[in-house]
Amino acid sequence: MEGNLVEDLKVVEKQLGRPPRVFRSVKSRCPYGYPVTIECHPESNGSPFPTLYWLTCPFLNKVISRLESKGMIKKLEQMVRNDEKLRTRYIKAHLNIIDLRDKLVTSESVRLKLKQVGTGGIRDFLSIKCLHLHVADYLSGVDNPIGEIVLKTIKQDYGNFYCHSDGILCE
Repeated sequence: MEGNLVEDLKVVEKQLGRPPRVFRSVKSRCPYGYPVTIECHPESNGSPFPTLYWLTCPFLNKVISRLESKGMIKKLEQMVRNDEKLRTRYIKAHLNIIDLRDKLVTSESVRLKLKQVGTGGIRDFLSIKCLHLHVADYLSGVDNPIGEIVLKTIKQDYGNFYCHSDGILCE
């Protein structure tokens, strides 16, 4: 992703309301050029950090929090349990994250811990934990069906899944 590292860090800090803890790079951007997802180092001071991709977009974070408060996590977990194709894709997304993280880890003890968990530290691959994780994975190039479903829902409800040009939240 093209961009100025110093400027990207300033924007991400503004988006999150704090400095990013394990920032590695910007993984995806919105049509206005602002970071939407960042890639994180999978280890921090010798400890595992299982969230490889972090959603920074304030618009998406707000909208996704609303979906979570309306019970979308439980609905999607039910779908994962009942739909074999969805379940298979979802498990593959976790396994993909494990492989991607593994390529970045230098500590063998951290590697062993991270191999036991999927995206965001999820141990039960039929559990969802939080929608933000899955959207971040999907927007960062992982075939995560939960992220895909959430974005389709947002697009259906809002017309797109980014700010409108008359109200860009990152400016």
